[in-house]
Amino acid sequence: MYPRKTKQEKDAARVEKLQRINHDADLSYEIDGRRVLLETVDVIKQYRQYDQVVTAVNRASFRVFENEFVAIVGTSGSGKSTLLHLCAGLDRPNAGEIYVRGNKLGAMSPDQLGRFRGTYIGMVFQSHHLIPHFTALENILVPTMMCQKEEQSYNETLKKLVATLDIGDRLHHLPSELSGGQQQRVAIARALINMPQLVFADEPTGNLDRENADDVLQLLLETKALLGQSLVMVTHDLTFAAKADRVYKMEAGKLRPWRRSLDGELPGYVEKE
Repeated sequence: MYPRKTKQEKDAARVEKLQRINHDADLSYEIDGRRVLLETVDVIKQYRQYDQVVTAVNRASFRVFENEFVAIVGTSGSGKSTLLHLCAGLDRPNAGEIYVRGNKLGAMSPDQLGRFRGTYIGMVFQSHHLIPHFTALENILVPTMMCQKEEQSYNETLKKLVATLDIGDRLHHLPSELSGGQQQRVAIARALINMPQLVFADEPTGNLDRENADDVLQLLLETKALLGQSLVMVTHDLTFAAKADRVYKMEAGKLRPWRRSLDGELPGYVEKE
């Protein structure tokens, strides 16, 4: 006979089952002691354009580890932003699988996916997408109203973000009263307020001048280090990509690791297997 489970073991099993049903369980695995936070397997995304089918993402497979910075580069129209949106759960692939924390995004209902995304994923867009009639502070706090984490107090996180992003004196201003760089800083704070484990940045410096672009990248790296997150960034700027732990290049929907022999030098970047 099998030994009977104690009440504690039964309660723990019920909690684990509920977590799996609600996609709250951390089902990620490790490779060489590093935890895989994001994994895509042969992801395909196609669109119909008039009488043609366009394959924007063609069997893309890659992994992102915990606390890692991964950059994806490529020309306009190569499919890199589409892939990022798929990984963030903002769109669904036609084929293939995407796993975040070991949870299959394709197995989630729209409500489950929205809740999961609000809890574990942050997104920074090229355009800030701030709500124009909300103050900077109200914009930052919008995600906390949609996805309340019972175990988390937002006060300390807000203080850290405001200090790191240097927007303390702009919190009660409307977006129209902020510069482009300040608006993007507010958007970064909004993406990070829920302390997501995985942050996606889609050309976050594309609309900024060089000085502000450098500042935004540095702030993303600082907040990544501060909050212990993984960062996946789509960028056309190779100087930014060179700061990543790993770089991928996307061409005509196909994703592959950056290779010096094929793609040239990235000053300061060390190729990893």
